Amino acid sequence: MKKVIAIVAGGDSSEHDVSMRSAAGINSWMDRELYDVYVVEITCDGWVAHLPSGKKSTVYRHNFSFKDDWGKDIKPDYAYITIHGTPGEDGILQGYFDLLQIPYSTSNVLIEALTFNKFVLNQYLKGFGVKVAEEILVRQGQEVDVQQIADKVGLPCFIKPNAGGSSFGVTHCKAVEDILPAIEKAMNESTEVLIESELKGTEISNGAYKTKASGLRVLPITEVVPKTDFFDYDAKYNGMVEEITPARLSEETTKRVQALTGAIYDILGASGIIRVDYIVTKNDAGEDVINMLEINTTPGMTATSFIPQQVKAAGLEMKDVLNEIIADKLCS
Repeated sequence: MKKVIAIVAGGDSSEHDVSMRSAAGINSWMDRELYDVYVVEITCDGWVAHLPSGKKSTVYRHNFSFKDDWGKDIKPDYAYITIHGTPGEDGILQGYFDLLQIPYSTSNVLIEALTFNKFVLNQYLKGFGVKVAEEILVRQGQEVDVQQIADKVGLPCFIKPNAGGSSFGVTHCKAVEDILPAIEKAMNESTEVLIESELKGTEISNGAYKTKASGLRVLPITEVVPKTDFFDYDAKYNGMVEEITPARLSEETTKRVQALTGAIYDILGASGIIRVDYIVTKNDAGEDVINMLEINTTPGMTATSFIPQQVKAAGLEMKDVLNEIIADKLCS
């Protein structure tokens, strides 16, 4: 019998629609000879499974089951989580599936919670020698000294939600008087705000995954050249960016970035596909310096997203990669 795969998407963050587009991408690559596939959309208003007929079926949360078009009970064998933001990228859904003993595509509760909190993640990885930007964390209700912030991180700087994606609530802040409005904007997405110094250089993104069958695979690197002021929502999802895979880096720097991505994957003990974003700057000697920006544990999976681009550049097929990731936990 075929295994039942639930592609879990949606969420209540600003990235709900992007998540649904990622679900459509994953759904298009699923191997129908091996799996019966349903998209399960999660919001605060309810959980529903999208059926082949176009109807929606209520998902019973006590056991993650629903009824198909013929009234048959369906209980998924595996959850492919593609929610960008809470509750799919911060450990909440992972804990739920752990309780139900349903395997899933991402890292575990601890790693999801750690990577979702940018400030905590940066402090943790700095202990392993990973370079990150100078930063300050501001919590909701905390008094803010804008001059002190400007003195520490410098201007321009980036102000963004600490817990969440980087598509919404982000400001490229260029003046002291813009700091408070930018913090307020980011607070609409998260109760904590991260303020980071600007790093000028080449922005890149590198995906990786690991299975028992193939070991660690670090994919080719994508170079990101935004047509906007920075890599914002329009750049990501409205075509306002040039994406070059493989990235135009020296062979030495390419190897260093891929080695760092692999090391970060293993330091975290990650599972499934992750994507690490970096910016490559120059030191006083003109040498490339690799600075980590953030880690995505449920990266975008539309046809034009970075991971499918990198999989193609590696000479692989998305269907085969997904098969390998799913089988890794279904067979364990």
